[in-house]
Amino acid sequence: MQFGVFSVGDVTMDPTTGRTPTEHERIKAMVTIAQKAEEVGLDVFATGEHHNPPFVPSSPTTMLGYIAARTERLVLSTATTLITTNDPVKIAEDFAMLQHLADGRVDLMLGRGNTGPVYPWFGQDIRQGIPLAIENYALLHKLWREDVVDWEGRFRTPLQGFTSTPRPLDGVPPFVWHGSIRSPEIAEQAAYYGDGFFANNIFWPKEHFIRLITLYRQRYAHYGHGTPEQAIVGLGGQVFMRKNSQDAVREFRPYFDNAPVYGHGPSLEDFMDETPLTVGSPQQVIDRTLTFREHFGDYQRQLFLMDHAGLPLKTVLEQLDILGEEVVPVLRREFAKDRPAQVPDAPTHASLTAAAQTSATV
Repeated sequence: MQFGVFSVGDVTMDPTTGRTPTEHERIKAMVTIAQKAEEVGLDVFATGEHHNPPFVPSSPTTMLGYIAARTERLVLSTATTLITTNDPVKIAEDFAMLQHLADGRVDLMLGRGNTGPVYPWFGQDIRQGIPLAIENYALLHKLWREDVVDWEGRFRTPLQGFTSTPRPLDGVPPFVWHGSIRSPEIAEQAAYYGDGFFANNIFWPKEHFIRLITLYRQRYAHYGHGTPEQAIVGLGGQVFMRKNSQDAVREFRPYFDNAPVYGHGPSLEDFMDETPLTVGSPQQVIDRTLTFREHFGDYQRQLFLMDHAGLPLKTVLEQLDILGEEVVPVLRREFAKDRPAQVPDAPTHASLTAAAQTSATV
């Protein structure tokens, strides 16, 4: 099972000091966080994609390429690649290039995005969000698997005899996760292709995500990719930790109360009751995270959101130390217990390449 962190790259004022980092500081901080993630033994770093303030990661492959040159083991991913407003041709080329530069340590998570104005900025209509996601991914999937592509669809100009370059490393495309907070159509799409489904298990109660993941697992089996238990599932999560749970709540409360996303709404206590947000001791984070398997079944990837809401870099790095030293080793051990043999590990370039070679010799 893979553990890691994902960042939305928000530039938010620290409510305890009144200081807002510059864009430059925030970008450099994200790089430092990725390097720290590898240092403390995590498996994955993922960055979001946004094209509007107060966010900075408008070019994920640029950032991940830079991080690739400064890490050795970390899997580099996206927390959303906008399949609706990016050209599938450019996605195919950019991520294949990144795949080569990172020696295969690359996958990506596709999503529609949740910022309405982005669509017209890139010449699209948000009312076509689902059809765009379906058509654009069909083209991306084809571009990575066929050397010469003819294509005609609704949302972009036709392609005739087109070859996307560079070709995927070792002829094996990056693994794709389809990310969703609310859309069963995206769960269906992930199942149809036999790809991964990432439920961004952050803002909504578990019952909502149980429905989405159950649908994905059932449809994964329906399309002949394996049993429901063999479907590839990833989950998000939010945590803030201190040795003493009361200290954690006291320190995190002003950040929660003033966060652009959920500030000035439900109380911290209500939000922790209704969503997976866990603010407390390392043991409380361990106990809460272990319940995810009870709700969603055995799964392959757990990512935590830790650098948001104006938290200073020093604090985020302290959180990563706690996560890597006290939390993840226990989670690895506990999640491995009684894990059925037929449940696969998270796909990597090495495992996908080996599977492709085996298939070619059969």
